[in-house]
Amino acid sequence: MTNPRSVIDGLRLFVDREIRPRAAEFDRNGAIPRDLIREMAERGYLAAPFPPEFGGLGLDPLAYGQVTAEVARGCSSVRTLLTVHTSLVGETLIRWGTPQQKARLLPAMARGEILAAFALSEPDVGSNAKAVTTTYTRQGDHFVLNGRKKWISFGVVADILLVLASQAGRTTTFLVDAAKTTRTPIHGLLGVRGSQLAAIDFADVEVSADDVVGGEGQGFEYVAQTALDFGRASVAWGALGVAQESLDVMMRYARTRRQFDEVIGNFQLIKGILADAVTDVHAACALCERMGARRTNRDLDATIETNIAKYFASRAASRITSDAVQVLGANGCSDDYPVERMYRDAKVFEIIEGSSQIQQLLIAKFGLNRYGR
Repeated sequence: MTNPRSVIDGLRLFVDREIRPRAAEFDRNGAIPRDLIREMAERGYLAAPFPPEFGGLGLDPLAYGQVTAEVARGCSSVRTLLTVHTSLVGETLIRWGTPQQKARLLPAMARGEILAAFALSEPDVGSNAKAVTTTYTRQGDHFVLNGRKKWISFGVVADILLVLASQAGRTTTFLVDAAKTTRTPIHGLLGVRGSQLAAIDFADVEVSADDVVGGEGQGFEYVAQTALDFGRASVAWGALGVAQESLDVMMRYARTRRQFDEVIGNFQLIKGILADAVTDVHAACALCERMGARRTNRDLDATIETNIAKYFASRAASRITSDAVQVLGANGCSDDYPVERMYRDAKVFEIIEGSSQIQQLLIAKFGLNRYGR
């Protein structure tokens, strides 16, 4: 049985040695080197929540969330790999894949031999995921897909795509060989620049009936919703990791930077910023741990707790990274310091896997049903 504490302790050392020192490089180059991905796979991190029979570490949602936060502290682009490959696709296959699909893909994904991406968003479809315009038609024993996806993290290098397509108002999810598609890298991103985003075109792409995930017509209500739930949990922990790292950088700076013959951490207005950041990190951590416990216990409120944690942690990360830039002043605006990159990365958390506004709608609906009756 894997010891979660030993995994997390080992990961922390790995992040300090192999990820954090190279994060600025990944950001500049717009890619994560394959050698790093291979080493993460060898250590089991790409399959941290997978059952051992599929090559995974078998970590529960709470422990896997802590793994995600540790990786995010080093680099949010690397964290994106866990969110997409491991959570959005891997965990969804564990839930909805056929025995044959699991046996064929999950061990190879765990070893890093196959990289997976989640293809839902389109040029004109984001939050309204049910409105996808990528279409499928059935032709004998296979399906044919046509359309375009956009903003697909790791779409440039993925080997397999989990794709949502529609036909006459019904949505179905397919496993698609990425080599059958045309991929165009997307550059000029605000944050998580190492995530190798792509636009992906499907032109009469044939998919076997054996590669339908979850059953025809069940693409959005079951498979995609499950994937987004896993993704939101991952993003919440990732936001916590970035918030914690920014807090640490800010505190170290406030203890050493001197102005007017004083360290700036002694100034009352700076103390106000630091106090808010500490409070936000503690609150985000509590919400993520609460979410992790609910998910581990398969509590009925696990999904709404995930929405709440994602909403709060992503907004907290934006606030804290912005304040970190402010405390560091001109240095905070320079890529000589990591807060400039983390500030850009943090904003992305408020948009991906359901924007903050979508989370507000879901949380308000829950509140109207639960409280004040």
